[in-house]
Amino acid sequence: MELVSQNRCFGGIQAVYSHNSAETKTPMQFSIFTPGHESGQDLPVLWYLSGLTCTEENFTVKAGAQRYAAEHGLCVIAPDTSPRGANIEGEDESYDFGSGAGFYVDATESPWAANYRMYSYITKELPELVFNEFNTDANRQGITGHSMGGHGALTIALKNPGIYKSVSAFAPICSPTQCPWGHKALGGYLGAGQNNWLEYDAVELIKAGNKVSGEMLVDQGGADNFLAEQLKPELLQQACDENDQALKLRIHEGYDHSYYFIATFMGDHIAHHAGALK
Repeated sequence: MELVSQNRCFGGIQAVYSHNSAETKTPMQFSIFTPGHESGQDLPVLWYLSGLTCTEENFTVKAGAQRYAAEHGLCVIAPDTSPRGANIEGEDESYDFGSGAGFYVDATESPWAANYRMYSYITKELPELVFNEFNTDANRQGITGHSMGGHGALTIALKNPGIYKSVSAFAPICSPTQCPWGHKALGGYLGAGQNNWLEYDAVELIKAGNKVSGEMLVDQGGADNFLAEQLKPELLQQACDENDQALKLRIHEGYDHSYYFIATFMGDHIAHHAGALK
């Protein structure tokens, strides 16, 4: 693991690290904000998963999370969204598939299966690295994300309720089996058999009986250009209502899909996770 950058921030340290990933077989970067804390103190961890086209940098410089994480004593970690430089033909041809669009799945289709293993990278490899290298508490983990990353946060939490004690999302792709982004990504990474897609769909997981402890917090902008075609929060609300999963879904009129929206409500999300992880 190599240090890429390090800056003092709100009494803590905002850093970026690079390491060689066994899952993706490429170098991967992640950012980590560590608030000021007593020597030897293990900190609760909040994972943030970014959306299409993003790297770890978008959240780190735009979301304004460090101020709130420092106040609540949370370590916040933002990984990249896909392998980089895997040298797969076509990996850089579109914004919603390939580079920057790993969709937090373990691909099964050639040629993507060898490198596009973002589910295992996020749930296994990166946590093992973080918990070995930093003063962090594996028993106190929360997860959040935006858009594609919101999809990742919801599905990962639903599939691993014993690991993630809290979950939230900004404008998540709630049901990728029912939207164009999801059809392209899941079809390309997992193949045409749509039964394979269901384990990466939050709505379908909830219908199948998967639950998270506590209340899921989801914020959605009412002026989001992707709301009706791609995001479909009403499907998440319906699935939660019918399957006894606590959900706080907030629609904010006038807000779009951008980091201006995320920064506006980031404090609420950090507080949501801090309440569960402390």
